[in-house]
Amino acid sequence: MNAASKPERTRLTAEDWENAALTLIAEQGVGALAVEALARRLGVTKGSFYWHFRTREALLQAALERWEQYGEREVIARIGAIEDPRVRLPELFRRAAHEVQPHRVYAALLQALDNPLVVPVMARVSQRRTEFLSNAYREAGLPASDALNRARLTYAAYVGFLQLNFSLGLPRMSHEEFDAYVEHMIATLVPA
Repeated sequence: MNAASKPERTRLTAEDWENAALTLIAEQGVGALAVEALARRLGVTKGSFYWHFRTREALLQAALERWEQYGEREVIARIGAIEDPRVRLPELFRRAAHEVQPHRVYAALLQALDNPLVVPVMARVSQRRTEFLSNAYREAGLPASDALNRARLTYAAYVGFLQLNFSLGLPRMSHEEFDAYVEHMIATLVPA
């Protein structure tokens, strides 16, 4: 086979590596993130990795930043554009409930809070999400202290559900039961 007839190799971008890292983290946790495993999964040599990143930690940092930016851009910014907080909050709950991959990453990161690269990202994400919720609750008419407490309760319910679901496999629910749970959360947590 001459060089002209060889299939052209796809050149991977840093984004390809970051997305693959996030998928691996979601499936197996931060500890499973390894250059060789990713290279095998992507069907390339480790040399492709080193073209974009110096170390595994540099890839982890970039992947965490990508995940964090997705939450800011795709969730908070889009949902935040909804003017009426009584529409914004239910839309946030419904949208967040049906995005499985970001939840799996979040759950995996909760298991890796001993990693010094994970802690600041999780702290920033949690802070921004709590502030977003608190602002929405305040705009929905709750006094500032009640809005903050409701935001904390909402976020704690989210994190707790992820822990139960992804770490313990509980609760086992059908799609209909899960949708009913989400609607119950909305009815319980969104001011009338």
